Amino acid sequence: MADNTVTQPFLSSVELVRERVPNFDRYPYCIPALRNLETLHLNPRVTFFVGENGTGKSTLLEAIAIVEGFNPEGGSRNFNFATRESHSELCDCIRHSRPPRLMRDTDGFFFRAESFFNVATEIESLYPSAYGQTPLHEQSHGESFFSLVLNRFKGNGLYLLDEPESALSPSHQRSFLTAMSDLIKDGSQFIIATHSPILMAYPGGTIFQFTESSTREVPYKETEHYKITKSFLQRTEQMLAELTGDSPVA
Repeated sequence: MADNTVTQPFLSSVELVRERVPNFDRYPYCIPALRNLETLHLNPRVTFFVGENGTGKSTLLEAIAIVEGFNPEGGSRNFNFATRESHSELCDCIRHSRPPRLMRDTDGFFFRAESFFNVATEIESLYPSAYGQTPLHEQSHGESFFSLVLNRFKGNGLYLLDEPESALSPSHQRSFLTAMSDLIKDGSQFIIATHSPILMAYPGGTIFQFTESSTREVPYKETEHYKITKSFLQRTEQMLAELTGDSPVA
């Protein structure tokens, strides 16, 4: 692996080009965090998009992926299949900044949990044994994701991941942090939409929290994910009593 110095990111920023928006009352521009989106300065190593469901984090990640030439359902830049056209038009209104960088021999992949089955099917039809000895559909969701990371992610690449934790147990999320760290040391950049307080704890990462009104950068321990998880683990019985209406276990 290369050293831990990242000279140039693949993407340095993204912004909403407001004059291109056809109607702010129409989806997805009506989502408050997207309607009020300004320039997001991306971390050269890893940037996390976090927030409640429906706040626009996955929608923005999808738009970035499409602008970068990835298939909307996921995969690498040379995947062009479409099971169902469902991506938003946000990509038409996104401007990204890409610093000067030699793009020859670079890697990239867009992973989205909700359509990985379709991507795995395409992989098996095009590259039967390229992503490990066992076909992806003959592995569990978590195993197939790790096969993807270990056999397909080559380093020196841009990796966009939408809720990768949906495939991973907590222990495998820790293992993924190790794999991600190795790839970052090899010149890679990650942008990840996630609910996982384990993944977003990656040291030195930038976290943008999507709310019902805006998108803002927050420290890890100020995310709702960290605070709710910490409170639940420290006050499990009391929290369960409050949530269920039952008395705490003696």
